[in-house]
Amino acid sequence: MSADARIEVRAVERSDHAAWLPLWRAYQAFYDIAMPPDVSELTWSRMLDAAEPISGALAWQGPAAVGLVHYLEHRSTWSAANVCYLQDLFVSPDARGGGIGRGLIAHVYEAADRKGYAEVYWLTHETNATARKLYDQVAERTGFLHYARAPAP
Repeated sequence: MSADARIEVRAVERSDHAAWLPLWRAYQAFYDIAMPPDVSELTWSRMLDAAEPISGALAWQGPAAVGLVHYLEHRSTWSAANVCYLQDLFVSPDARGGGIGRGLIAHVYEAADRKGYAEVYWLTHETNATARKLYDQVAERTGFLHYARAPAP
């Protein structure tokens, strides 16, 4: 949880869809991408399915959802225990600077500790200087660079 007592971070619930979707769209806009609606709905349904390795949480400030985090569990060749990839983290621009991002990361860390994950890791864009200031406080920068296959022509 955030140090700010007015912030509550909790796992998504089925009734949270209308609060989650605008944050999810704003996250996509931040990275200048657009997921097809069916992919967004599939992501939402996976977070609610206990058989899926994907989890999500929302940060609430009173009745308003002001941040989201999505994370997934997967196996690793480097550990007998599973690891956790924090895939998406977003805080509404008007709510930034109040400890919400830190609270969302803490939620993932707490889940990782409960489930015995060997590691929690994530990626961010090199230009995301504001977020990187927080990440440098709550995690170790490993030095690894991310590569991805280019889209097929």
